Amino acid sequence: MAQEPPLSPGDEAEPGVPGTGEDLCPDCNGTGKQNGGDCPTCDGTGKVIQGIGGG
Repeated sequence: MAQEPPLSPGDEAEPGVPGTGEDLCPDCNGTGKQNGGDCPTCDGTGKVIQGIGGG
């Protein structure tokens, strides 16, 4: 079995967990860069996994 990539600090859950989805990183606006280096929130991917829906 392949291991899932480690979670980035901004991720709320692992990819594929029901009730979650991929979104642009709110701190770098999806660029993956911040202050001249990789964004620490998304680890330079520009994406985070967040809970969706609500109630």
